[in-house]
Amino acid sequence: MTLERKISSIFKLDEEAWMRHANPLSVWSRFTVLPIIILAFWSRIWLNWWAALPIAISVIWMYINPRLFPKPGTTKKWASKGVLGERVWSNRDNIPVPDHHKLLPNILNAVAGVGGIFVIWGVYKLELWPVLMGCSLVYLGKLWFIDRMVWLYEDMKHLPEYKKWLY
Repeated sequence: MTLERKISSIFKLDEEAWMRHANPLSVWSRFTVLPIIILAFWSRIWLNWWAALPIAISVIWMYINPRLFPKPGTTKKWASKGVLGERVWSNRDNIPVPDHHKLLPNILNAVAGVGGIFVIWGVYKLELWPVLMGCSLVYLGKLWFIDRMVWLYEDMKHLPEYKKWLY
């Protein structure tokens, strides 16, 4: 089982939830999660232990976001195809992806991961520059990753398992 499939199982992303997450509103609003989490943890300097409340709200938002929106009217938009590509990527242990798609997604996830380390360090130390640098790396890595997932889906949409997702 791929790491991505394990993560999707933690978030309980079944067929219905994945298709709802393919709504571009879900994709774009998901980008609010990181700043909300940062502010929630940063609020410890103003709220002390009450900061647990915005932290809990941010975690709840992260969980419900993929389910909040209806299935998209079409999955032919860039953001929708990005989500469909993520599904293909997470299933690569069952249906292999082409060789030219195997390396860069891992590198881009590593870039986002390094950005996450900067964010955590910056929030811990209450330093703005590592938070901003980290956010930049997270978003750069994630947006480029989504773009690669669109390409991946375009390359694999002809397969019967994936063809039904495009409408």
